[in-house]
Amino acid sequence: STGLNGRSSLRRVYLATGKVAQQVAVPEQDFAEVLALVADRLYQLTWQSHAGFIYDLADLSQEGGFTFDGEGWGLCYDGERLVRSDGSADLIFHDPADFKETGRVTVSLDGAPQERINELECVDDAVYANVWQTDRILRIDPRTGAVTAEIDASGLLGDDERAAADVLNGIAYDPEPQRFFITGKLWPKLFEVRFVP
Repeated sequence: STGLNGRSSLRRVYLATGKVAQQVAVPEQDFAEVLALVADRLYQLTWQSHAGFIYDLADLSQEGGFTFDGEGWGLCYDGERLVRSDGSADLIFHDPADFKETGRVTVSLDGAPQERINELECVDDAVYANVWQTDRILRIDPRTGAVTAEIDASGLLGDDERAAADVLNGIAYDPEPQRFFITGKLWPKLFEVRFVP
């Protein structure tokens, strides 16, 4: 899912080369943000348009859409519900059938709310989230909101690359080899990483 008004899209990309194999444009007025896979459907949220789109995984055809309150900063699927972030300290839970809110929890680090929760990835019983405008990724217990680990993702880009790039805000997980991918807005690379103590 790529962003910016007039440039947002949904893309299928070859992992090894970054070459775009298929691309679907998002309406010009919408700034697309996040993407989550639920069975054979992709859910894409916009940042501030209060709109979401549903696509068929096989051919990326749009199957429908929905509206929601607030902003779309991050989205992942935990096997039962969609988990959304809106830039606050909250994780917001939604029913995938109709995107109705079903609950929320405040993310806390050392007992204090952690604001600016951004991109999300659901892995096993945890939610991984980056903190906007930082190179920190948090592992969160979605039942309590407690941060159970912090990951330092600084140093991935060289100085020249960082000068032309924006914030870290891409986290994806491939369960088969148990590997994470990290990238960011206008980053020239996608990194394959493993999180270690």
